[in-house]
Amino acid sequence: MATVLILGGTRDARELAGSLPGHTVISSLAGRTTSPLLPPGEVRVGGFGGAEGLASFLRTRRVDVLVDATHPFAARISANAAVAAQVTGVPLLVLQRPGWVPGPGDDWRRVRDLSQAAAELPGLGERVFLTTGRQEMAAFAAVKECWFLARSIEPPEPPMPQRLAVIRDRGPFTLDGERNILKDHRIDVLVTKDSGGPAPKLSAARERGIPVLVVDRPSAPPGTETAATVPEAAATIASWTSSPGR
Repeated sequence: MATVLILGGTRDARELAGSLPGHTVISSLAGRTTSPLLPPGEVRVGGFGGAEGLASFLRTRRVDVLVDATHPFAARISANAAVAAQVTGVPLLVLQRPGWVPGPGDDWRRVRDLSQAAAELPGLGERVFLTTGRQEMAAFAAVKECWFLARSIEPPEPPMPQRLAVIRDRGPFTLDGERNILKDHRIDVLVTKDSGGPAPKLSAARERGIPVLVVDRPSAPPGTETAATVPEAAATIASWTSSPGR
C-alpha cells in the first residue's frame, strides 16, 4: 500500500482522492475557505511552511507519490512542491486540465497577469464580470471607470473596487445561469483566469459578443510529469506504485 499526498482543494483533487483504492490518501487543503468540500480519506488543512516544511512532511509520513492538483494559478505551492519533490526524491505528478482554446465567435484578449487586465479594462467595457477569485480584487481597486460584479465563495476583503457587487456562489455553474448573469447585470466584458475545464461563462460571453480578458496561467516547472484528467492521473500513480523502481 502506497501513501499519496494530494495538494489542492479542487474538484479534480477530490475526485482523485476517491479514485485510489488500496492506497493511503492524504489530501492537503490551503484553508482559505471556511466550509470546504472535503475529499474522502485523511484531510489536513493549512500550509506546510514552505518547501522545507513540505519536504519534512513527505519524509515523516513516508509519502510515495506527491500530486499537485492545486489551481493552475497557485504558483507558490506548485513551486514548493517541485522543490520538495526534488530534495526528497518523491515522484511528483501535476494534475492540471489543458488550458482553454478560443473558438469561432470568441473575442478573447490574452493578458500576462491581472495588472495588465486592469489596465486594458477601461477601453473594453464599463460593466465587468470578474471571475478571478476573491483574493485578486486588489488588482482592480484603482479602476474607477468600471462597475464590477464579482463571484466568490467567501466575501472579498479590501482593497477592492469602489463600485462592486458580489455574488456568493460555488460552482459548477450552468450555461443558463451564466446567460442570466450577463443579461441581468448588463455585463459588457468578462475577466477570467485560464483555469481550464468546463467554462459555460465563456460560451455565454460568445453568444452575447462580449470581449473576454483571459489571464494566461503560469508555466509548470520544466521536466514536470503531468496528467490532464483524473483517470490519467490515477493510472500514472498505479504504474508508479506498482513499479519496484519508483
